[in-house]
Amino acid sequence: MNDQVSVEVLPVRVDAAGVWRYRRLTARLGGESPDQAARRSAGVPAGDAFTVVHSTSWRYRPQGQIILTYVVCPDPWPLLPATELESLRLATGAAPETPAPEHIHLDNVVAHALRHLAYLLENDRVVAAALAGHPEVTRALDPLSRELAEQLAGVH
Repeated sequence: MNDQVSVEVLPVRVDAAGVWRYRRLTARLGGESPDQAARRSAGVPAGDAFTVVHSTSWRYRPQGQIILTYVVCPDPWPLLPATELESLRLATGAAPETPAPEHIHLDNVVAHALRHLAYLLENDRVVAAALAGHPEVTRALDPLSRELAEQLAGVH
């Protein structure tokens, strides 16, 4: 078992009003890949073609621990209690050469994961096919996708 690496899993779901909710699960690696640990933790069987399990970010803790974050969409267990996402605000570093933010709230990590999903929905046919059966998810990701496109169009 590797105590220096942990897997954080964020199953996300959205309701009819477009409100995102998430759960936070953690898993330790022990003879399996991070992908397998994320699937096991979220209860997503291998071969599930309708649930996206995607590595979305990582962060470092001063104690020497690396946290690998996976988003799972849609949440395979939508009736379990979940936290409402308060804001889609990202945490950013203070300068270009110091990308790690001083403070990261879990909402920031979820916001990053959702923006990542929005990008993948537009640019990854496997993700698009998996989410095609979840119109509430694609509807809720659409504004994020448009926002990302506008940001990229402004880059020269």
